[in-house]
Amino acid sequence: MVCAVKLLTRTSEGGRAVAAAAKLCYSPSDAGSLFEGLGSEKVRSFLAHLRKAGHFSPFEHASFTFAVDGLSRVASHQLVRHRMASFSQQSQRYVPVETPECVLPPSVSENPECRGLFEEHARRSLELYRTLVDRGISKEDARFVLPHGWATRLVVTMNARELHHFFRLRLCRRAQWEIREVARQMLLAVREAEPELFDLAGPDCLTEGACREPSSCGRPYATMEELLAR
Repeated sequence: MVCAVKLLTRTSEGGRAVAAAAKLCYSPSDAGSLFEGLGSEKVRSFLAHLRKAGHFSPFEHASFTFAVDGLSRVASHQLVRHRMASFSQQSQRYVPVETPECVLPPSVSENPECRGLFEEHARRSLELYRTLVDRGISKEDARFVLPHGWATRLVVTMNARELHHFFRLRLCRRAQWEIREVARQMLLAVREAEPELFDLAGPDCLTEGACREPSSCGRPYATMEELLAR
């Protein structure tokens, strides 16, 4: 199963909202007037200034909601560690498992023998799950036999500040491959929707020009195009 991310909804004109909120802190004008007076170039310039100054609290005024389908529960456990976010996840207590939808890691997929063992285990786990349910075991207890890599679906909402933090951590080459792919698709979506807010989002090697990790991967991204390529 292949993970897919879709931007469901967002704060309308989020970049302008963030810029107006920040300007309000230093202006005698009201936020509505500031908002109306901001063109796209002014917004882009002011947001770049905020990022450079490390003034990210105004970015909390713009929110984005995503559908994430086909993510393993291995990766979803990493995703929900981002606490400045809201999550709704498909329940295995109530939604019956019908097909063997287990995320296949690339390292396993590339090894024919290991792939066969992996897929056979997923199939047998589903068979045991069905047997338990047929014999009266509740779905919430039968699910204990399903692999940790079983696919799930989520709705995720983050504000722009948390998204910048999320992208800084999860787009690093050292991040787990699956959540890195989720972050890549999310960044593609928000850059298209609100380029002024996210044109400089990404790992430290791109945004700061240097890695902050104690142990660098040694392979910094050269360009944003390299990072965003599948």
